[in-house]
Amino acid sequence: MAKKSILIFATTYLPLVGGAELALKNITDRLENINFDMVTGHYGGTSEERIGNVNVFRVGRNAMNSFFLPKALFPFASFLKGRVLLQKNRYDLVYVLQASQAGGAVWLLKKLGYISQPVIINIQEGKNLDGQLWLTRFFRRLILQSANHFVVISQYLKRYLINQGISENKISVIPNGVGLNNYQLPVSSYQLKEKLSISPQDKVIITVSRLVEKNGVADLIDAVHVLNAGSKFKNYKLIVVGGGPLEKSLRSKIKNLKLEQNVTMVGEVAPKELPSWLVRADIFVRPSLSEGLGTAFLEAMAAGLAIIGTPVGGIPDFLKDRETGLFCQPKNPKDIADKIMEIVKNQDLRQKLVKNGRKLVEEKYDWDIIAKKFENVYLSM
Repeated sequence: MAKKSILIFATTYLPLVGGAELALKNITDRLENINFDMVTGHYGGTSEERIGNVNVFRVGRNAMNSFFLPKALFPFASFLKGRVLLQKNRYDLVYVLQASQAGGAVWLLKKLGYISQPVIINIQEGKNLDGQLWLTRFFRRLILQSANHFVVISQYLKRYLINQGISENKISVIPNGVGLNNYQLPVSSYQLKEKLSISPQDKVIITVSRLVEKNGVADLIDAVHVLNAGSKFKNYKLIVVGGGPLEKSLRSKIKNLKLEQNVTMVGEVAPKELPSWLVRADIFVRPSLSEGLGTAFLEAMAAGLAIIGTPVGGIPDFLKDRETGLFCQPKNPKDIADKIMEIVKNQDLRQKLVKNGRKLVEEKYDWDIIAKKFENVYLSM
């Protein structure tokens, strides 16, 4: 039996690292019985290369140096490359990572008759989709019309598509996953904490987040200020992993609140290094304002941390209040502080959340399980 062959369109891909890109890499690496070609933007890497199980064809030049123009032209450049590949090779289906510029190329190819294969669109966005500019919403609706099937990472995004008039039987919910083998670390968390001058008495909170408003990092810093203001030993420590446009203002906030000894901003870390940061902490917190799913929460659960999050977007898919984590109120530092304090003071609750969280990840979010679900969707088309 011949291998199934899939053509992927993605606006960005590795080495540019994001949750959607890493998810696609983890899935395709596990599906060795399928051939994958990809058209993507030239944001690093070479024009043609093989990454894992994917043949990558990049379009555009110097995209890292000129952000707006390449993104604006990407649908046309990828249309041209996609047309060549579609005429040269036989593909069983077309897969689109996000209904963005990549989806625009697929819509045009299908409109002009170059795509007769089924089209699957994967949607992972967590921001306020209905709050986007009308022109963005208009083009998104056109792109959605080109799909035969959708894969979304949460029930929240499924409801969004249904509200856009998409039939429920055309939607599969398959979340992003976690590599559980990454959390079998030889170095103890105590040894790792020593490297940051964290004492055994310190209560260590961690967040893994792009530093943008929707992820609520400023509210979390305010919560740490509240906790230390009410603590004789001021032993609540926060580790912030991630970078983004708010880094400068967050550093100023830390200085203004005199939290330089309590908050450590480590910037971006490579995905393979993330487990060694998570195990330094006791509690993971991300008080998001919106979220497609929140893979960082799943990583924290795999690492054995109790988690605190907000009941927004896709987070309720895995965070069941007082079973696998605690809910806090968005934009409410006092409530965030109260929930952290509750876990610190109630070790029975903490152990319950850790045990249930790890069990949930093992049963539903391991990458091997997720890849098999994708394979079933691919083979059914």
